[in-house]
Amino acid sequence: MDFNDIQNAWNSEKTDNVVLPDNLEKINSANTPLDKIKRNLRNDLIAQTVAVVLIGASPYMHGFPEKWIVPFYLLFSIFFAVSIYYLIKLYLFYRRLNNITLKTRDSLYETYFDIRLNMELYKTFGFALTPFLVLFLIGVLYHKYSMKPGGFQLTDFSNGQLTSVFVIVVFCILFMGLSVEWTVKRFYGKYAKEIKKLIDELREE
Repeated sequence: MDFNDIQNAWNSEKTDNVVLPDNLEKINSANTPLDKIKRNLRNDLIAQTVAVVLIGASPYMHGFPEKWIVPFYLLFSIFFAVSIYYLIKLYLFYRRLNNITLKTRDSLYETYFDIRLNMELYKTFGFALTPFLVLFLIGVLYHKYSMKPGGFQLTDFSNGQLTSVFVIVVFCILFMGLSVEWTVKRFYGKYAKEIKKLIDELREE
C-alpha cells in the first residue's frame, strides 16, 4: 500500500467521534449537572425505600384493629411489588450514571437520552403508586373516624358527603400527579436541559 492509499484510507475514516480540546472541555462540563442528578436520585431512592417501609408498618403505628390487618397487607403486597419493580429500575439507572465516563459526544448523547427515558420512568412510578396512596389515606381516615364515640360506618354518609369524598379523591390524585411532574422537573428536568444545551452547542460547531 503506497502513501496515496494510506491517505485515502485515513480520509475515509469516520470523524464523528473525533473530539477537539474545546469540545472535550464542554463535554466534561456536563459532569456538573450529571452529579446533581445522581445526588438527587440517590436521595430519592433512600427516601422512597424508607417511605415503603413506613407504609408497611402503618397498621401497627396507627393501631389498626385485627380485622383490618389482612386486607391492608393484601393491598400493600401489590403496592410493594410495584415499588420494588420501579425502585430496582431506578437503582440500575443510578448505577449506570456512576459508571459513565463522558469523553465523547456519543457518550453524552447516550447519557442524555438515558436520563430522559428514566425521567419518564420516574413519572410512571409516581402515577402507578398514586391510587394505592389514596386508598391508604382513605383507610387511615376511615379508621380514625370509626373510633369516635358511637362509631362511624359507610352507611352514615349522605349522597352529598359521598360526592364530596369523590371530589376530594379526584383532587388528591390530580394533586399527586402534578407533584410528581413538578418533582421530576425540579430535581431532574432542569439539569437534563443543561446537558441538552451542551449537546446543541456541540452540534453547531
